[in-house]
Amino acid sequence: MRRLEVRFSLDPEQEIPVGILAERQRRVYFQYDAAWLARRIELSPFTLPARPGLIAHTDRAFGPLPGLFDDSLPDGWGLLLMDRHLRQVGVEPATVSALDRLAYLGTRTMGALTYHPPTEKDDLTPALLELHDLARHALDVHAGQAAEVLPRLLKAGGSPGGARPKVLVGFNPEKGTILSGEGDLPDGFEHWLVKFAAKTDEGDSGPVEHAYSLMARAAGLDMPETRLFETSEGDRFFGVKRFDRAAGNRRLHLHSFGNLIHADFRVPGCDYADLLKATGILTRNHQDVLRVFRLMAFNVLAHNRDDHAKNFSYLLDLAAETGWALGPAYDLTFADGPGGEHSTTVAGEGKEPTEEHMLRLAEPAGIRARTARAIIGEVRRAVSGWPELADQARVPAAARDRIAARL
Repeated sequence: MRRLEVRFSLDPEQEIPVGILAERQRRVYFQYDAAWLARRIELSPFTLPARPGLIAHTDRAFGPLPGLFDDSLPDGWGLLLMDRHLRQVGVEPATVSALDRLAYLGTRTMGALTYHPPTEKDDLTPALLELHDLARHALDVHAGQAAEVLPRLLKAGGSPGGARPKVLVGFNPEKGTILSGEGDLPDGFEHWLVKFAAKTDEGDSGPVEHAYSLMARAAGLDMPETRLFETSEGDRFFGVKRFDRAAGNRRLHLHSFGNLIHADFRVPGCDYADLLKATGILTRNHQDVLRVFRLMAFNVLAHNRDDHAKNFSYLLDLAAETGWALGPAYDLTFADGPGGEHSTTVAGEGKEPTEEHMLRLAEPAGIRARTARAIIGEVRRAVSGWPELADQARVPAAARDRIAARL
């Protein structure tokens, strides 16, 4: 039987046992630690509520793991790196279980949950990075030329999700220095995530996403700090400060909406009505419900249709004891969804949602029609400022005008 201890890593000095995750004959089980149960803290209240005894994962249609632990696994780029590494050491990825992958990540996870004992005790001492070289090597990995650069990319960016190449870095804003950032960082450095362009992207993806972050802020959305990282070769990479980390290498528990309710983000099947309802139940904070409504309006009006169920997340700060809260907005950019429709529908409409569709969701969520219209108006005014924000982010004129024609 494969067994892993799950811990809640508050910071480099505090690790709290959460429970034991086990796999036997391709069935996954979990049992909460008695001391954790005494804390009365729910890490995944909808699908893995805290209770004594052995809990079998029976929702195999969702995936091999409960959503709580699936959020620790990478998607897209991170899985690509992991699978390439496995093949290089002679292991066929299809033979590797979900628990093996969690053990491979160990402490190199997003959020606060870590897995012990890790398969490899890699040296996570931060090393200086050169973003231009890493971006070029990211394309090499996509092309299969990974022999020399894979160890560097694994060290710098083996765990983040999503399809676009990206790395975790430590950034010192005073000195402009960048370090690899999977592990804990020295004083003066902040945890950031930097995205590179995929081969299918145009070279303007970084500036466009940065302009969208400026537009989202203008629309009143809660956004992490963002910036463009520029290199001497003229590259401009989009960077976002990680919101699952706080000062002093403190970790926050992160749970995506899709994994909270066991909705496969790869299969469009959620509606913003579901997101509004889940947010109200989980956070018990009407302000968070209003934030979801504002984010919905932004995605509709700014043509961000890649709004799948893992692009919304919740945070639990155990140290602050503030309870669940809606996480900041992220992965906002101009995007067509599957078949040109929103991944998350608006009152059942995915192709051409309108203000009327958005307003239908207001009353069931406890939002007054006047408030809902005011939010939509504020977002619409911010989106109308796209040309100026695009120029501020130095988006190429062709991309600026192409997007403006669709907004």
